[in-house]
This record gives sequence, structure tokens and C-alpha cells, in this order.
Amino acid sequence: MLIISIILQSLLALVFLLTGFMKVSGNKQQVETFEHLNLPQWFRVITGLVQLIGAAGLIIGFWNPGVTALTGLWLAITMLGGVMTHIRAKDSITQAIPAFILAILATIITIFNLSDMLNLFS
Repeated sequence: MLIISIILQSLLALVFLLTGFMKVSGNKQQVETFEHLNLPQWFRVITGLVQLIGAAGLIIGFWNPGVTALTGLWLAITMLGGVMTHIRAKDSITQAIPAFILAILATIITIFNLSDMLNLFS
């Protein structure tokens, strides 16, 4: 389980570093996506920062698994928000699937490290 958790954690950290940076830097595709979703561009930047903070939390989590669980929860909620945004925009299911898969993977990371997260608060 530990190896699977580390692999998922690494994968998610990389994905959220890349997508967060793309949003913050004003990548043309991200700008167009937020226009399509009828969201203001400042929200694109905030979303990117949320993802970058999540990636940083996953990296810190290599040394503190409790942080990994909290970050997984943070990112799962963020990605469920993304799924809901695609549904609200009446996008096809294929456009919402990446966010849904990331939400599931972030939830798995949280579950794998749940006891460590609970120890943070005891």
C-alpha cells in the first residue's frame, strides 16, 4: 500500500504542479476554458494557486503523511468543484472525467493516510 500511495502522491503532485502553473501563467487553453465555463479570469488564477498549494502539500507530505491526507482532501474537494462546474456548463461527460478521476485519486491518497491525519489533531 505504501508504494501505491507514494506513486499516486507523486503523480498527483506532478499533475497539479503542471495544471496549476498553466492556470496561473495564463496559458491560452486555460484562459479559453474559463471563458467557456463563464468564470472570471481572476478565478482561474485562484484555482491555479489552490492547485499549486495542493502540489506543495503533496510534496511536503513525503515527510509528513498527515499533510498528505489533508492535502488529498483539499484537492478532492477542489476537483469535485471542477466536476460540478463542468456539469453546470452542460459540458459532455468526457470533459468532466479528468476532474472526477483526479478527485478519486486524491480521495484514495486521503484514505491511505487517514490515520496519520487524525494523529495531527490528537
